[in-house]
Amino acid sequence: MAKRFRVTQQTAPSDWWASYFDAGYLREYEPLFSLEEDRRQVARLIELLGLPSGARVLDCPCGQGRHAHLLAEAGFDVDGVDLSAPLLAKARARGTGRTLRYRRGDMRHLPPAWSGRFDAVLNLFTSFGFFADPRDDARVVREFVRVLAPGGVLIWHGGDRDGVMAKFVARDWWTTADGTVVAQERRFDPLSGFLTVESCWRGPQVKEDRTHRIRLYTPTQLADLMRDAGLVVEQAFDGFTDKPLGRRTSEMLLVARKDA
Repeated sequence: MAKRFRVTQQTAPSDWWASYFDAGYLREYEPLFSLEEDRRQVARLIELLGLPSGARVLDCPCGQGRHAHLLAEAGFDVDGVDLSAPLLAKARARGTGRTLRYRRGDMRHLPPAWSGRFDAVLNLFTSFGFFADPRDDARVVREFVRVLAPGGVLIWHGGDRDGVMAKFVARDWWTTADGTVVAQERRFDPLSGFLTVESCWRGPQVKEDRTHRIRLYTPTQLADLMRDAGLVVEQAFDGFTDKPLGRRTSEMLLVARKDA
């Protein structure tokens, strides 16, 4: 199996994120998406936020609306922003309304009129570290801080470089519901911090190879990045659990607050 589906080593284009998040992305990560898991995560987010009904929340990037839709159902006033037209179409198909809006946009350049608008900003499911220039990552955090109201909260969820490297998996594969085999090979550059993932899909309706990469941060690096932008990390967890962040945590969830 591993030899048959071995991926030819590729170089991810610097703007891979501009076209990667489409129907193929949904197929590739299908095993990680379920309504039950989405509801569990949103319940945890609501617990951590501690905000009243009607509070304004930005989900950025929002993808196919997994969290935004449920947060709106729970009584929050939600805006979702994403660059991917296919994922936004999927999100809108689930429903929109007075308290749930989606727009296409780049998280490095949020609308100027949104300054101080939100009580909370969510950046979830390893949706950070896409850009070739690390200064763009810092720009994203500054934009999150700009649109937060004084005392507002950023919840950040993604890979923890320390934990990912401690349990690094160089090769993996799985089968989707339609019988497509998805194989991945991964390599990590400790100097740039980039994790490169080469994916190979072989199935009844698809035969494709493509590559993406993401810059992984340690908790310390991310806390410093947030501090420089005007945020203080108040809590750090092992993913969506209530367990504290540990040395071998592969997914971290940080709760950071803007100075009031």
